[in-house]
Amino acid sequence: MSTLSPYPGIEDLLSHDRFGTYLAWADGDRDTAVRLYSLNARLSESFQTPLHMLEVALRNRIHRVMSDGFGEAWFDLPEYQTNPHQPLMLAKARDDLLSARKIVTPGAMVAGLTFGFWTAMLGKEYEALWQTSLHKVASRPNGKGLRRKDFTRPLGPIRLLRNRIAHHEPILYWNLRKHHAAIFELTGWLSPVAAEWCLDHSRFDEVYPPDGIVLMEAIPEPET
Repeated sequence: MSTLSPYPGIEDLLSHDRFGTYLAWADGDRDTAVRLYSLNARLSESFQTPLHMLEVALRNRIHRVMSDGFGEAWFDLPEYQTNPHQPLMLAKARDDLLSARKIVTPGAMVAGLTFGFWTAMLGKEYEALWQTSLHKVASRPNGKGLRRKDFTRPLGPIRLLRNRIAHHEPILYWNLRKHHAAIFELTGWLSPVAAEWCLDHSRFDEVYPPDGIVLMEAIPEPET
């Protein structure tokens, strides 16, 4: 492989719009665009491990707290389907299990529900529930409690970033250091040992360029 022209012809495989983003960031230089595309892929991969643990920790902590207070099938109670999207998410998770000929158990439902369902449990509709029960899902390292908004403020952009990664979209224009740190902080609030595991297995700091990422055409990060 020539170092002067990396991966010849790879842009032909990519859509014009997709590669065009990187080409604009590279000020029209094809080889730099390919390197930026490769960096985007490596950084996306490096987020998979911390995102994985955050999602698992969040859903399991919510399920544990809600089960203790309202029974293992708490998600079937109408008062915990306040967000209009949640009944649809529950129906899909149940249908997926039935289609796969699996038994619909509380544990299987918890594993089958999407990240969107669990972030919805921290929405404004559940402020009263947070005050009475859900606040038990997490605490600061010093043992002090957290407000619901302490979670929802960083979770919104993290969920969008997760979706972009899942769909192989560009993420280089995001403040990746900020969101990576937020993922670790939230995970640590939910479970210190989970954050320790992430620290040992995350590759983000190895992949992210020490001098940052320079893009010739700036795109503002979306607001949530």
